Amino acid sequence: MSTSTDLAGLDLEHVLVTRAGDHVTITMNRPDRRNALSLAHMRELIVAFEAVAESDATGIIVAGNGPVFSAGHDFADMAGADLGFMRELLATCTELMLLVQRVPQVVLARVHGLATAAGCQLVSSCDLAVAADSAGFAAPGGKGGWFCHTPMVGISRNIGRKRAMELSLTGDTIDADTAAEWGLLNRVVPADTLDDAAAELLGRATRGSRFSKGLGKQTLYAHLDLDLESAYRHALEVMASASQTHDAQEGMASFLEKRRPDFQNR
Repeated sequence: MSTSTDLAGLDLEHVLVTRAGDHVTITMNRPDRRNALSLAHMRELIVAFEAVAESDATGIIVAGNGPVFSAGHDFADMAGADLGFMRELLATCTELMLLVQRVPQVVLARVHGLATAAGCQLVSSCDLAVAADSAGFAAPGGKGGWFCHTPMVGISRNIGRKRAMELSLTGDTIDADTAAEWGLLNRVVPADTLDDAAAELLGRATRGSRFSKGLGKQTLYAHLDLDLESAYRHALEVMASASQTHDAQEGMASFLEKRRPDFQNR
């Protein structure tokens, strides 16, 4: 992998940003802390996502170095912290999770080990997720003294109410196959094929107009939490307006003319 020229200036301690072709990989790089999401780590992830969002990349893979994807929040940061710090920490985490869904690129989580609490929340916030068959997922606060309130905002929107209650109340770890069945993952693959599977799915998900896809992603997230009629009203107006863009017209024309489209990403 080679570092993109427009990302080369990033000076990050806990995050690696690399580029291969049209796709960027953002790697959590705190293996000694099981990629725990400390305040400093999350701030660096925000910097990385914001930088990639301004680039011409079409897709982002989120990965983790070391034995686990992410163990969630870093208790070493939090033990004994006052209310002001905790609000800042959780607000930063919320900013990160929302940013993952707001960047125009397709974001795919590549999960090779445990993803717990805020680490599981990060998986749930990504547009797509592929996991090794050895991966596990948990919201362990339910069996401790501090419930996973904010992680369950993202997780519950992936897996539904009853399963969210089971995951959060028991605090138990579910395996990758169960996570896929519940809707947290797109697919589960053998660990030795994880990189290929992630690249293959992201490649298919980033075909076509980058502009059109970014607009589509943002519209989808906007209407998911609306009632049905409001969702249709919102989607109708965006889709009608989008029909006037160059790439929409080019897509129609190329289909009718039976030729390859020449998208201009506008």
